[in-house]
Amino acid sequence: MNVRRRLLHAMAAAGVLGPAGAVGLIREALAGGATPVAPGIHRIRGTVTVNGQPAREGQLLRAGDTVATGPKSEAIYVIGQDAFLQRERATVSVAGEAVANVMRLITGGLLSVFGKGEKRLEVPTATIGIRGTACYLDASEKSVYFCLCYGTAELQPKAEPGRVERIVTQYHDRPMMINNDPSLPTMWSAPVVDHSDAELTMLENLVGRWPPFYGKSGLIGY
Repeated sequence: MNVRRRLLHAMAAAGVLGPAGAVGLIREALAGGATPVAPGIHRIRGTVTVNGQPAREGQLLRAGDTVATGPKSEAIYVIGQDAFLQRERATVSVAGEAVANVMRLITGGLLSVFGKGEKRLEVPTATIGIRGTACYLDASEKSVYFCLCYGTAELQPKAEPGRVERIVTQYHDRPMMINNDPSLPTMWSAPVVDHSDAELTMLENLVGRWPPFYGKSGLIGY
């Protein structure tokens, strides 16, 4: 079974955005191959709002917008060369002088793939500078899960002002928890959880790219 077919089976089994939404989105992404889709919100499941108002598919996101998902809800959206899968009960703010130069994850889970150029991720426990990267974040007030799936990042934990940790990974090499409690270690190793290579491939396809692991066996989430 080739990787494309395994991607279809994995996404359908995972039920991302519900069975019908998953199948439609997978077909849209794979049919495009190297052709990026139009920017905006591409799939909505459950309750999703932009600036407190109900979101709609096709809606563009601009600097200053805040996207929030309710229980059992998800959203997939594209901003420029970047694509995002926002999990349930998550709140994300789009900031910066240019759209998506800064993404602020206030709470919840966010899987992201980024094109060229420097971007900054703000989470409750750290500031993360990235370029050409894919990552998964799951944030609460006191701790944040961070998996740099591939690419380069510079991490500045808020519990240790002045510390800068440069991370380079090729394939989920160093997932970690970033803590904001001075009485506990600032960072420690964690397993790969709550995101799959099928989802990363789908997001990269939406913006006309393939992830660096494409075509290899033993992928996470298959």
